[in-house]
Amino acid sequence: MNYLDQPIVYLKGVGEKKSEVFNTELDIFTLNDLLNYYPYRYIDKSKFYCIGELHTHTNIYVQCKGKIISKQILGENRSKRLVCELADNTGTILLVWFNNIKYFQTMIETDKVYIVFGKPTLFNMQINMSHPEITLEEKSYTWNQIPFMPMYNSTDKCKKNGLDSRGIEKLCKTLIDNHINEVQETLPDYIREKLQLIDKQNAIKQIHFPHNAEDIKQATRRLKFEEIFFMQIFLLQIYNHNSKNKGYLISKVGTLFNTFYHQHLPFPLTNAQKRVIKEIRADFLTGKQMNRLLQGDVGSGKTITALLVMLLAIDNGFQCCLMAPTEILAQQHYNTIQKLLADMPIAVRLLTGSTKMAERKDLLPQTANGNIQILIGTHALCEDTVVFQKLGLAIIDEQHRFGVEQRAKLWKKSLIAPHVLVMTATPIPRTLAMTVYGDLDLSVIDELPVGRKPVKTIHFYKKDSAKINQFLRAEIDKGRQVFVVYPLIEESEKLTLSNLLDGYEEFKQTYPEPKYRVSYVHGKMSAEEKDVQMLKFKQGETHILLATTVIEVGIDVPNASVMVIVNAERFGLSQLHQLRGRVGRGSEQSYCVLITDYQLSNDARKRMEAMVNTNNGFEIADVDLKLRGPGDLSGTQQSGILHFKLLNLIEDERIISAARDIAKNILNDDPNLEKEKNQLLKLQIECLKSQRKNYYQIG
Repeated sequence: MNYLDQPIVYLKGVGEKKSEVFNTELDIFTLNDLLNYYPYRYIDKSKFYCIGELHTHTNIYVQCKGKIISKQILGENRSKRLVCELADNTGTILLVWFNNIKYFQTMIETDKVYIVFGKPTLFNMQINMSHPEITLEEKSYTWNQIPFMPMYNSTDKCKKNGLDSRGIEKLCKTLIDNHINEVQETLPDYIREKLQLIDKQNAIKQIHFPHNAEDIKQATRRLKFEEIFFMQIFLLQIYNHNSKNKGYLISKVGTLFNTFYHQHLPFPLTNAQKRVIKEIRADFLTGKQMNRLLQGDVGSGKTITALLVMLLAIDNGFQCCLMAPTEILAQQHYNTIQKLLADMPIAVRLLTGSTKMAERKDLLPQTANGNIQILIGTHALCEDTVVFQKLGLAIIDEQHRFGVEQRAKLWKKSLIAPHVLVMTATPIPRTLAMTVYGDLDLSVIDELPVGRKPVKTIHFYKKDSAKINQFLRAEIDKGRQVFVVYPLIEESEKLTLSNLLDGYEEFKQTYPEPKYRVSYVHGKMSAEEKDVQMLKFKQGETHILLATTVIEVGIDVPNASVMVIVNAERFGLSQLHQLRGRVGRGSEQSYCVLITDYQLSNDARKRMEAMVNTNNGFEIADVDLKLRGPGDLSGTQQSGILHFKLLNLIEDERIISAARDIAKNILNDDPNLEKEKNQLLKLQIECLKSQRKNYYQIG
């Protein structure tokens, strides 16, 4: 075992209690974890501030120099404190200590010049600095040995146990001073020389304790490259592994495809849809298993594209399945495909957790003997009782919502791995797609069907209720319908948000029967109750449907022209964009109305601005990524694949591209990393594979 893999408890100055806090609060378990717990920013201790300017720099760490002109102990018992007055030629500041009073009283002398470092605050109209670092100017030759002071993220519990930023800094210094030689190099010399990257030991030292800005730049560049480089090799190896998998040959463009294309296609395909079908068909002709990601914005026509691809497979004697993350979405796909294929001899069935046993007794044997050509469902498709005669194509919708093991089970339902098409309506920025989905080929539908008008998005505040109601009545009077989405079902004591049930009562009063009819659906209703209410809305029996985000996916009502989102500031950008996609499905102009409080955070205001300014899902995704980082934007938490500490997927596109290019060149020359010069890489990849074992086994 590497020395740095030892538990953190063995580091001098930690002990059992701090070790437990490290474990539970910061996910730091080993010495190596602490080395890789990087500062989030640095304070330049080489700069001095004049005391007179500190009133404009409160609540940030600063350094100043002056003479102690007075010191006194004030208060008694718990309020007892040492107060010293520090002065320079621009003003004075009070330095206050509540702890170790005797020590500082003895150590600090009046009429001597000191350097102090701390966070100034304003109290009783006077600038104060509580518990600053302080040293005599004449002894300050060691003060700025590390002029850039690292700042570490901490928690309240950490701080109570001596693990504030300074406490973590001291332990990092102990660890680096005593054990930096245990840090092993992970990149071969030829890569470091090519890119002029510093070695690993210096990178670790400089990221924690830089002497200047150039140290920080060199260290972060080296560590960022390493973070993405091994991930790229890992993903490219999966891609290369999967590309060798034998796949079913789907060569014929047969009767079913041609009949549907020429006689039943509800609207002409866009050029983007045609391009994607050609890309998939090219995969089918290789005799290798297809693993392709299809990105398409809300309403871009992914379902019709998927259906045409399924018809290609069925024409060649294969079965297909389509797996969706929720029963609502699975039902929606089933209804849509059933309707599209109503006049064609193709057996389509639905299997979800709610499918009755009597129906299963018919459905499962029909699937096993090949009579069912398209089986649509939820994760129920992964159950062992579901057996296919010849599964040639598996389509996964909103694939990031599925766990790795669920997808792997689906692959194993065929003697030869089925072709795999994974679809997402969540647009993924190029850098994220290149990082997370580096093991998949990528297709994009970047056009809306002919005749679709972009949804107009309007931002209102709650005080504008009269204007909002006037607008909604006008739309309903035109024969249109309205969605209203709430973030909560019932009143919450903690969150003073509008909620669906109160909203329902308000809407019934504002829009009285019989002229207007209002209904609602939410996630706590039974499937039957939801179906009844959604069907009424779909058939035009109700004018306004109040809902929680249960309608984010899975309901298609072309006559609904308005999506109202209450407390829109409480939704993420991706979710807002998905909700907006529920309207604009007909030929009439549609609208998305965002209703928020007047007081908004900067991030919330930027989300509203992005929604108003663009309908482009990829632009929305870029803003989302900038505002909140990758998070679970593309299921990265479920795949367990993104653990970047320094890399920024927006700002570091050049590093990502360089890492991917170098990884490709290395694997083209040495696919299994068997050459002597690549043994370090092989070791790192083996470690990565062991950490992501299930992910690597997909395909």
